[in-house]
Amino acid sequence: MTLGRMGLLAWNIARVTFNGNVSLPGFLEHLYKVIIRCLLPVMAVLLPFGMVMSLQGLDIFALYGTQRMLSSFVAAAIIRELSPVMACVLVAAQGGASIAAELGAMRIKEEIDATEVMAVDSVAHHVAPRFLALVVACPLLDMLGCVSGIAGGYLTAVLMNGEPSGTFVAEMWVMTTWYDLLATVLKSLVFGGIIGLVSSYLGYNARGGAAGVGRAVNDSVVYSVLAFITANYLLTSAIYGGIT
Repeated sequence: MTLGRMGLLAWNIARVTFNGNVSLPGFLEHLYKVIIRCLLPVMAVLLPFGMVMSLQGLDIFALYGTQRMLSSFVAAAIIRELSPVMACVLVAAQGGASIAAELGAMRIKEEIDATEVMAVDSVAHHVAPRFLALVVACPLLDMLGCVSGIAGGYLTAVLMNGEPSGTFVAEMWVMTTWYDLLATVLKSLVFGGIIGLVSSYLGYNARGGAAGVGRAVNDSVVYSVLAFITANYLLTSAIYGGIT
C-alpha cells in the first residue's frame, strides 16, 4: 500500500515536471537552501576521511614499496564509493529531513489542503520543486565531496608525510577514469531521487500533529539511508560487476 502511494506520488512529480508546471524560482530557492545547508558538512566529513585513508594507505603501501599508488587508491575509493554515499547520507540528514519537516508542517497546518481548495496542484507547487532540488543537489555536493576528500589525501601524503607532489598528482588517474566520474554522478542522482521521494512522501502524508511531523522527519532519514545504501550495492554491481 505504502509503495503504491509512493509510486503514485513519483508519477505525479514526473507528470508536473515534464508538463513544465514546476516553478523555476521555487526550484532554485530550494536548491540553494539544500546546498547551503549541506555544503560545509559534506566537505568537513570528506576532508578528514581522505586524510585518514591516505595515512592508513601509506603504511600499507610502504610494506611493498608502492607508495606512488597511494593517490590512485584514495581517488578511486572516494570517487567510486565514499563521496556519493557519505554526501548523500548528509543530504538525507540535512536536506531530506528539512523537506519532510516543511511539508509535514504545511500538511498539519492545512496549507496543502488550502492550496488544493484553490485549484492549485499541490504536488507541482510544494512537492516537485523540493524533490528536484534534492536530485540536483546530490551530484553537485558529491563532486565537491570528491574534491575535498582527494585534497585531504594530498594534505596528509604530501604536506604532512613528504611524499612527492608530482607523483601524487601524476598517479591519481591510474585507477580512475571518466567512467568513474559518470558513475558517481549517476549514483548520486539515484540517491537524490530516493531521498527526495521518501522525504516528500513522508512529509506530504504526515498525520498526528507535531508528533507526526517529528516521526516523518526521523523516518525520512532512516528510510532514505537504508534505501539508497541498498541501491548502492545494486548500482555498484551493475556498473562495475562486468569490469575485471
